[in-house]
Amino acid sequence: MLKKYKIPLITVFSVLVIDQCIKLYIKANYPIGEVCRVFGDWFRITFTENPGMAFGLEFGGSYGKMILSLFRVAAVIAGAFYIKKIVNDKEHKGFIICVSLILAGALGNILDSAFYGLIFDRGSVLDPATGVWEGYAGVAEFSSHGYTGFLQGHVVDMFYFPIYQGTFPEWIPIWGGEYFEFFSAIFNVADMAISFGVGIILVSQKRFFKKNKARDDKAIEEESKPTETPAM
Repeated sequence: MLKKYKIPLITVFSVLVIDQCIKLYIKANYPIGEVCRVFGDWFRITFTENPGMAFGLEFGGSYGKMILSLFRVAAVIAGAFYIKKIVNDKEHKGFIICVSLILAGALGNILDSAFYGLIFDRGSVLDPATGVWEGYAGVAEFSSHGYTGFLQGHVVDMFYFPIYQGTFPEWIPIWGGEYFEFFSAIFNVADMAISFGVGIILVSQKRFFKKNKARDDKAIEEESKPTETPAM
């Protein structure tokens, strides 16, 4: 029974293991901030905690975080049923892998949100006075007490690629002379899995959905055939 789901199971499991091993190592060994520079200034390992969406985007304080976490859970459940459907429909293997990458990425970030607040003694918390998520000093340790509740933990991000840093030319309206950075987002393996999955689907639509198009064309052809009138 599980054999036909081998591709999505291997894909999801592989992404989750890599993602969680890196996150747990970073969280348990480094304080928030820059860890190291891998290749000069443009590839850095920088530990940060994300209370919101992918690539460091934030979403509506503690209530927004809970809504986002519940949405992620619902999306993962729906994604699992969708993978079951496309496997049974014998869709293109590449498409199945891409959808599995998206599911694995969403699930990877859900695990942070669901459990990191329960298993670590410290993490970023919301300052009710300012509405700003505040970091913490020192290195987090595993603890049976935790620092917050279920689905209230933070997603661990670490990959930082500030490929170019500079200022906009003065002649550009509004932003002229202002500092900008490409690429400023800090992300993790789960975010990468989601991005790769979506990106490959977008650029490979014709190949992935060739069977569906052929089936639809055949159906249209059948419908367009003239109906024969029975002989009197």
